[in-house]
Amino acid sequence: MSRDRAARHFPVIATLIVAMALTIMPLPRAVDPFRPDWVALIMIFWAFSLPRSYSVGIAWVIGIVLDVAQGTLLGQHALALCVVVFLTVRFHLQMRVFPWLQLSATVFALLALYQFLLFWINGVANVAAPAVAYWGPVVSGTLLWPLLFNFMNGIRYRVQLRA
Repeated sequence: MSRDRAARHFPVIATLIVAMALTIMPLPRAVDPFRPDWVALIMIFWAFSLPRSYSVGIAWVIGIVLDVAQGTLLGQHALALCVVVFLTVRFHLQMRVFPWLQLSATVFALLALYQFLLFWINGVANVAAPAVAYWGPVVSGTLLWPLLFNFMNGIRYRVQLRA
């Protein structure tokens, strides 16, 4: 792999590793239900920004790694991430022209779909969880999206300037 190609992939790999670490990191019991879906947010950003490079295949691999790291049903997060990333890639051109408030509403819908798929799979597997465990990450992720989007856009812009 050439240096230029490695330099282009480094921010994506680094942000996914940080997102995975933030997802696995233990939090106090009162705050844990409101932990944003870091991996889903980062995958939405990269699928939105670079849809040809980071799409459903990467989402599947990251989802399997997330399933193993969290000890959930194998394929649960992989399926949910694939669906969300597919929709992001499919509609990324329309989403690019959205104002930030409408883009945040779209991210809310994507995160709600992600949590619904996890809820559905857990229901089929007879795994119970309180409602706040599904809605807390959606609300916190939506509120965090504009800040995360600006931060990640800055990282992407700086890397493009160097390359």
